Amino acid sequence: MEKKIEEKLDKVLKGPSFERRIRIRNFKDRFARYGISLGGVSVITAVLLIMFFLVYVVAPLFTSATVEKDASFNVPGSVQDETLYYGIDEYKETAVRFTKSGQLIGFTLKDGLVSSKDQLPLNGATITSFTIVNEAQNTLAFGLSDGSLLIAKYGYDVTYPEDVRVITPKVKYPFGEEPLELGDAAIEKLALRLNEDTLVVAYQERASNEVHVKNFAVESSFLDDSLTLSEEGGATFEQQVALEYLLLDGSMRNLYLISKEGVTDYYDLSDIDAPELIQHVDLLPQNDSISTIRFLLGDYSLMIGTEQGMVHQWFPVRNKEDDFKLQSVRQFEVSDKPIVMIAIEHARRGFATIDQAGKFDLYHSTSERHLESLEIDPNGLAFLSFTPRANGVLLETNSGKIVTYSVENEYADVSFKSLWGKVWYEGYEEPGYTWQSSAASSDFEPKLSMMPLTFGTIKAAMYSMLFAVPIAILAAIYTAFFMDSKTRQWIKPSVELIEALPTVILGFLAGLWLAPMMEANLSGFFAVLVVVPVGVLLFGFAWSRLPRAIRLWVPEGKRTLLMIPVVFLLGYFAMSLDKPLEDTFFNGDMRHWLTFSAGIDFDQRNAMVIGFAMGFALIPTIFSVAEDAIYNVPRYLINGSLALGASTWQTMVGVVLPTASPGIFSAIMLGFGRGVGETMIVLMASGNTPLMELNIFEGMRTLSANLAVEMAEAEVYSSHYRVLFLSGLTLFVFTFFFNTLAEVVRERMRRRYSSL
Repeated sequence: MEKKIEEKLDKVLKGPSFERRIRIRNFKDRFARYGISLGGVSVITAVLLIMFFLVYVVAPLFTSATVEKDASFNVPGSVQDETLYYGIDEYKETAVRFTKSGQLIGFTLKDGLVSSKDQLPLNGATITSFTIVNEAQNTLAFGLSDGSLLIAKYGYDVTYPEDVRVITPKVKYPFGEEPLELGDAAIEKLALRLNEDTLVVAYQERASNEVHVKNFAVESSFLDDSLTLSEEGGATFEQQVALEYLLLDGSMRNLYLISKEGVTDYYDLSDIDAPELIQHVDLLPQNDSISTIRFLLGDYSLMIGTEQGMVHQWFPVRNKEDDFKLQSVRQFEVSDKPIVMIAIEHARRGFATIDQAGKFDLYHSTSERHLESLEIDPNGLAFLSFTPRANGVLLETNSGKIVTYSVENEYADVSFKSLWGKVWYEGYEEPGYTWQSSAASSDFEPKLSMMPLTFGTIKAAMYSMLFAVPIAILAAIYTAFFMDSKTRQWIKPSVELIEALPTVILGFLAGLWLAPMMEANLSGFFAVLVVVPVGVLLFGFAWSRLPRAIRLWVPEGKRTLLMIPVVFLLGYFAMSLDKPLEDTFFNGDMRHWLTFSAGIDFDQRNAMVIGFAMGFALIPTIFSVAEDAIYNVPRYLINGSLALGASTWQTMVGVVLPTASPGIFSAIMLGFGRGVGETMIVLMASGNTPLMELNIFEGMRTLSANLAVEMAEAEVYSSHYRVLFLSGLTLFVFTFFFNTLAEVVRERMRRRYSSL
């Protein structure tokens, strides 16, 4: 018998069939090993590629500008004739030079070849003052020696003879070639603003201590495109400072009279017939003086260059008394030489300076970035001008040369400070964290702070976790440890099935049903948070006091089913308390009481709605992982604890929870990660407002929701586009950090309790 068994064993364990089985098994082992390894490496590679792509898109935001020389040639026209202004076409092919003698010289930027010449219609007068009316609209104004004013608007004719683009400068006079009579003497200081229906002029005549302000209505002719002016009001007042600079901002209501030392009188022209002095202020520290001054884009901020090489930015700020006062916002240490000139970009808040030593510096005001610095000519520079697209600059040297440069500076408006620090934006009362990526006006100042989005992401996740974690963890403890196996087989899959519910449905319900219902029954919802937990505890206490015979009617593992009607009844009772609570404690309207008595802002779509809605979505994730961790605690540990005399609760607290704690912690961190990345619920139920408020009754905007809203409309490769990718990278790093931290903590907990 034994011999037959041995023969059969030899037959099974030896021979061709056995060797074939061994080869197949070894092949399967190798295939599984390499397949799993390949899958793991592929996942890691995919994650790294995603991160690499995000970094690739985001990295250009933090690169400096590049400035490369294009051409150099002699100044067209007479070098002795002072340059007032250079206008450049958007293709960087042609420019026009305005001189003090009234000449208009068109020339090519490639070689300086003169293409046209013209003369301003000065009618025998000379130019005694000059101002830029609107740089973006190519409008200039000239004060003349006979007390008149000439307004000119330059442009370009584009033709294509023989399929070659030819650009020729042209100059128009919106109010005719006949200068507008303003005064009797030469206009020495001039400030002017113009819109579709109003012209406001401020000027000072030579050898006069008076400043004149006049308001004209602009009327269009029905027969042609000509415009006419009719004076509607004005005023004259004496200057209180040694007037050196006269400036009128784009709103036509803020007039500045500034001395060489920076002493400034700030007038309000809201009533053009009675200008009001609202501030007397010194813009500079002692021992410094102004060398040049310009308005930044938007004609609101004053950019003041000084003899000590500084640039100071000031603009009006509304104070607590609701009055506007000039405020020093930021300053730039440019050079140790006097600033000769400041040039302003036409489409964003960038500016460039030239100093007395012939050095060119490129900056952006909002981001406070110094982007490039070049030594151009040791003999010094006389003039600086940007191209309309800020992709080039023209510099006139004291040596009589024009030098042109190409500028690559796409992302000057983004810096670490503008993304993560407080920034004082024009018109704001104080520095702050603000996200506002677009607006209707062309002189809009982008506000791309990541702080409110990051704060909103954490706020949404934390409020939802406050709701989800206690419910999910306690439910997992009861289901895994106290509930009988039959009931557990129904409850666990039912809870996990909720996870399959699309979050867009939850967001829809939260935004259109839960938020209005919560607003209408706010006191009742707060009552639910108190009444239901307390009621459940009281019911449990009452149940424990019932006779044993009655309690045994319901098996211990199925007693949770008794709580279903109890919870619903308690919830209904709490909601029915809404009106009595409001009448008793909140004067009949809790929302009104919060806003006007407690001083707490209330929005219908707020963090409380998010807490309920997104918390409901997080419960299945946390519950499922935590329940598995508790259920899989080795049975011999539980039996040993019970055998040594510990009660069920003592076993739960002393043995089960410590053993399952790594899994419970992992469940909580998975839920937090899900909350951080949630999009649709937050998008539909939070109001989507980028605020930095802990107030539970105000909304927020998260990184993921912001990506969903704005990515489709962002201009490809713009600063906005790349900052949105930075939002994705921030989410990626954020999740990676917390997952790594969670894994480290989980491993430490696992090692700590592995001896149990």
